[in-house]
Amino acid sequence: MPGATDHLRSRLWTAILRRRAPQWLLTLAPLALAAWLLAAAGAAAAIAICIIWIIADAVRWHRRIAQQWPSWLDAAIPQLEDSSTLLAADAKTPIAKLQQQRLQARLADVLTDADYQAIARTRSKLAILPLALSLLAAGATWAYHGRASVAPTPPQAAQANKPIIDGEVHMRVTPPGYTRVAPFETGARDIVVPQFSEIRWCVNNPRGAQPAVELGDGQTLAIDKDCAKLRVEDSLFWRVRGAASTRYNIRVTPDQAPEVTIVEPTELIHLLSKDAKAVQISVAAKDDYAITRASLHMTLARGSGENIRFSDKEVPLPQSADPKSRHWKKQWTLAELGMEPGDELYFFVRATDNAPSPHAAQSPTYTLRLPGPDAESLDSTALPTVTKPENLRSQRQIILDTEQLVADLKAHPDMPQATLRNRSEIIASDQAKLRLRYGQFLGEESSLFGDEEHEEHEEHHSAGGARPGSELSVMKAFGHAHDQEDNATIFDPQTKAILKRALAAMWDAEKSLRAISPKTALPPEYKALDAIKELQAAERVYLHRTAFVPPALKEEKRMSGDMVGAMSYKRAQGAASDTVPAEVRELIQALSQDGMLPALWSKAARDAIAARIKDQEQKLSAQRAVQDVQDGCVPCRAELRAWLRGTLADAPVLLQARPSADTPFRQAWSGKEQVK
Repeated sequence: MPGATDHLRSRLWTAILRRRAPQWLLTLAPLALAAWLLAAAGAAAAIAICIIWIIADAVRWHRRIAQQWPSWLDAAIPQLEDSSTLLAADAKTPIAKLQQQRLQARLADVLTDADYQAIARTRSKLAILPLALSLLAAGATWAYHGRASVAPTPPQAAQANKPIIDGEVHMRVTPPGYTRVAPFETGARDIVVPQFSEIRWCVNNPRGAQPAVELGDGQTLAIDKDCAKLRVEDSLFWRVRGAASTRYNIRVTPDQAPEVTIVEPTELIHLLSKDAKAVQISVAAKDDYAITRASLHMTLARGSGENIRFSDKEVPLPQSADPKSRHWKKQWTLAELGMEPGDELYFFVRATDNAPSPHAAQSPTYTLRLPGPDAESLDSTALPTVTKPENLRSQRQIILDTEQLVADLKAHPDMPQATLRNRSEIIASDQAKLRLRYGQFLGEESSLFGDEEHEEHEEHHSAGGARPGSELSVMKAFGHAHDQEDNATIFDPQTKAILKRALAAMWDAEKSLRAISPKTALPPEYKALDAIKELQAAERVYLHRTAFVPPALKEEKRMSGDMVGAMSYKRAQGAASDTVPAEVRELIQALSQDGMLPALWSKAARDAIAARIKDQEQKLSAQRAVQDVQDGCVPCRAELRAWLRGTLADAPVLLQARPSADTPFRQAWSGKEQVK
């Protein structure tokens, strides 16, 4: 029965199509909306993919209906008695033909449109994944388009130029040539221009008298046949004189100095490993318009103590395709840098832009430090030069003595206790002497086991020569002047912290040695040695060179006794000055009333605003208040008065001594008052 089965499949396909079509449209709608609103190529590609998926899904359902429709009917219609497969092929036997006729008769009475819709609802479920992917693709397209629209653009590209109308004032803006910003022409509107742009106010086919332009700083420019022009340096506003016209703002974008960064290394002081063969340096510089020169400055320091030699080197950074930025990354070998063990390399980046008065920027100074061979003594440290006694052993020698004692104790477990105690006490005494030596630089006054040091101080006190019973002798007898003022403040906080760490480790080692436990004394001894190594590595300090040249001495003036032109050593007190101009003070008082304002008040107000208000937006608001009061707005006086009072908030206070005349009458009066 091909005709009957084709009719069944057609009705099933119609039901499935009505079920699937809303989901296809829901999946396609977000992408179509994104493509229509954003005109993005990515959204169009996603729509094409979605259409291909819809076609593939329709073909898949058409094949499923052709293969599975008998089982769908048997599951949905129990009256068919699971015999729907007989309708799919021609009957071969009389019994099959009889059953086929019975099924056809039942189908006409049983199957309705509601049954087909129920089969479609059962077999075709709502798929969430395609809809979620469509929403995700539309959101990603929207986010990408929004991020691209925020990219920095030239000032005139971000604003739509207004059409120019005959008889009305329009502007011609010519930015400085070095900015590479194209000139543009627009009707009256708010604009943002680079600093030092030239602005012309023109009128095409003027009708009647030529208009004039009033600026926020009080200037008035007449528009003639050659237009009115101005080279703007600060933000201002303007309007056409004689009409209640709108004020238009001209906001000025100053030329910024280049931004210089050192990407690698990330630490200001980068310690290289002892076996390092190369180091990577990555630098970057960018500017708002263009970079004309950028270079890497390197200074190599070699030597120690007072025998340090410096060599300078400058490497220009290569240009890139974008004139606004330069990026350079290079793997330097230590041979190229000329570094040897114990050397330090200081480097920074300096860049200048293409402004007429170039702006220069410089990065912080970074340090590459290549460790040298381990020092065998403490002679060269970050501490001031101290004459070391012959019996003062270094920290490394103390460690060697402790390790030898531990080795001997391991080889001879039956070592006499007296011998062990004696050797441990000797090492502890050496550690105590070294600790006291370093402790002098932090102002330490006492030690836990330093009786011999106190005896030395007692001898020093007895030989001081102070008179017995005097205040000085009592202080020397009952107090210890171990501390010296400069010793406690001679180092910076970082060096003090390292010294304290070394002293704490020495204390721990000394306590373990005096407790006859040399093995536990080794870890703090190594900690003290590491801290001393840090002090040795910190002995070099890099400072930029200065260009100060002292003035030459006139040999003919020396030893001549000529005092002409010499300044007195006495300091003359400065004369009292009024930091608040009198005209501004009078104007503030007059603005609190409705009467007449002082003469030339607008000039005094504008001068105070220009001198004391630095923020461009606040300056524009204050200048608008001046123009409003000038136009006769009485309520606007309070706003202008508030702006002027705000300019006086940072007025400096000058303290002056009150002069007093010491006359005979005053002396007599003072004496009389004292008698009373």
